[in-house]
Formats: sequence, C-alpha cells, structure tokens
Amino acid sequence: MPRSGDDFDVVVARLAASEEELRRLGACLSAAERERAARFLFDRHRRRFIVARARLRELLGARLGRPAGEVPLVYASSGKPCLADDSLRFSVSHCGDVALFAFSKACEIGVDIEEMRPIAAADSIAAQLFSARERLAYGAARDKVRAFLRHWTRKEALAKGIGGGLSLPPEKLDPAAAPGWRVHSFFPLPGFIAAVASHSA
Repeated sequence: MPRSGDDFDVVVARLAASEEELRRLGACLSAAERERAARFLFDRHRRRFIVARARLRELLGARLGRPAGEVPLVYASSGKPCLADDSLRFSVSHCGDVALFAFSKACEIGVDIEEMRPIAAADSIAAQLFSARERLAYGAARDKVRAFLRHWTRKEALAKGIGGGLSLPPEKLDPAAAPGWRVHSFFPLPGFIAAVASHSA
C-alpha cells in the first residue's frame, strides 16, 4: 500500500467508535458539521460521518500543526471539503466502516476505496463509463469482479483528482490517457481495493 511517497501520503482508518470516543470526536466538528450529522436518518450513517470528518480534521491538524477543531475547512457547492488557504490538498473516500484519506502539498490528489464484492450492474456500467481500452481489458479478464473494481476505483480516484466527477467523457477518465496523472491500485485491507491518483506537473 502506498502509505507515503515524495508527493503524497495515504492513511486508512476504521470508522467504528465507542460512545465515549464518538462524543470526543464530535466535539472537534464545526457547528455546521454537527448540524449535518444530526440530519442523517440512520444512526450508523451519522456515526460514520462524525468519525470520518473528525479523523480528517485530526489528520489535517497533525500535518498543519493545529488542533483538529481549528482546521480551517470550507465547503464547495458540491459539499466537498477543502482548506480555506489551499495549503494542503486532500481527498477522502469511504466504504462501509472504512475510510481512506490522501494528502499532498505538491499536487492534486484523488482516492477511492471499494469492497471486493460483485456489482450487479457492472457490465452496463462498464459499457457506459469505461473507455474503449478499459472495456477491452474488462471483457478479457478472468476475474470480472476484481477487474471491474480495479478499473472503477482508478477511474473514481482520477475523477476526484481532476474535479468534475464522472460527468467527464470516459476517454478523459482513463488513467492511461490522462496527461501528468499517475494512478496506483492497492489493497488497503483484506476484502477492499483502492486507488490513489496524483498529478505531477
């Protein structure tokens, strides 16, 4: 797993927390973040949001030399968090009770994590969102689940790094055809696959 490198650093974390820890973590959230947490319909989603956002604040704080509650997070219209001064770029992805964080001072970055499981609509998703090269590779793969999730996480990580999401044309989100972008696939925990995309000028 690419935990650290010359231009980025990756952290994986579990989102389970005891009641005591949840209260401690919730205390470092902003008023807006606590309001957002309160709007979740299901308790498990509320808890995961609190832990993931607090862990993000702790990890950013450690890198910026600031308390977690004082990290200057702002939010884009999409709801994506970023730093007010853009001094550190980061990306977050979660799947169930696992979160993946990536940080870089040097480049744009994106991450994605998925559980290794069959996706019922994999073939139709591949037909619509994969590039011609990716469709050929996926079609030729013996392990369709692994092949689909490998392509999907790489594409999602790249989309997050570039910005604009999956609305971009499939050919533009093919890591092999994205100038300046490097995409690493890895297995952060048993049963999970992930990708991190970083841009070098």
